[in-house]
Amino acid sequence: MNNTEVYGQQLTKSYGEHQALNGLYFEINRGEIFGFIGPDGAGKTSLFRILTTLLLPDSGVANVAGLDVVKQYRQLRLILGYMPQKFSLYTDLTVRENLDFFAGIFKVKVKENLYLVDQIYGQLQPFESRRAGDLSGGMKQKLALSCALIHKPRVLILDEPTTGVDAVSRQEFWEMLLLLKKEGITILVSTPYMDEARLCDRIALMQHGIIMATGSPVEIISGFSKNLFRLKPDNTLTALHQLRQMSGIHRAEMFGAYIHLSTSSEIKTPAAVAQKLQSGNIHYTMLEAIEPGIEDCFIELMQQTSEP
Repeated sequence: MNNTEVYGQQLTKSYGEHQALNGLYFEINRGEIFGFIGPDGAGKTSLFRILTTLLLPDSGVANVAGLDVVKQYRQLRLILGYMPQKFSLYTDLTVRENLDFFAGIFKVKVKENLYLVDQIYGQLQPFESRRAGDLSGGMKQKLALSCALIHKPRVLILDEPTTGVDAVSRQEFWEMLLLLKKEGITILVSTPYMDEARLCDRIALMQHGIIMATGSPVEIISGFSKNLFRLKPDNTLTALHQLRQMSGIHRAEMFGAYIHLSTSSEIKTPAAVAQKLQSGNIHYTMLEAIEPGIEDCFIELMQQTSEP
């Protein structure tokens, strides 16, 4: 039995001379949390607007829950839940009025599906009579999710839902997504936060309108083939410049107060790296071998795709 719930094939979209999507291909399984990971400008919003029938692709095919996003858009909108990147609810309506409005569109009663977001709606209830425009960022996010779920959609599409909210709200939001997954809802989420990638079943790493890699977080990380080290130099910027000029140093990137170094095959140990640092008169307080993270893999893939 085919378990594919969402797929795209050779999807392209351009805005004038700017190509937002460049021949995307992907398959998303029923009931999984699938993350599109990438920075601003990677093409995530354009892709989501196509999948939610709000934007026509220039070419290619996209299918959601067995429905073509262009030819069967009316049927598709009835089974989709969509939370756009920008808060798009009615700011002059209260929390309750927004919920009632969206329930009316889908011809359901508010109470029928609120169990899906009971944990979040419990936090919204004290503000039922407050206008949506007067809510905090975290509460706006919770209201938008509640409205997107009011008709119990088969597929939920969330465009950077945790951007600009506090760490506690981010954590609560992802806990909510894990509960929704248990209800059998297929969830597509985009984010620029690499740490959120580990919370997805599978991810696609996007940059400049292409998908560089697809797989589970473990699969993506296992594809990192270089030796990786973490260094805390006395002078980070000076050390970064020097390291990028050294032979045997494949890549050097800043990670907060640290530098992550990937090296050629002959430089396999911290001792071998230390010799390189000594030869360049680079002083440091910490050096250790580390396992790669999603961000390391993303940067590595960016470099590979930019090489001629």
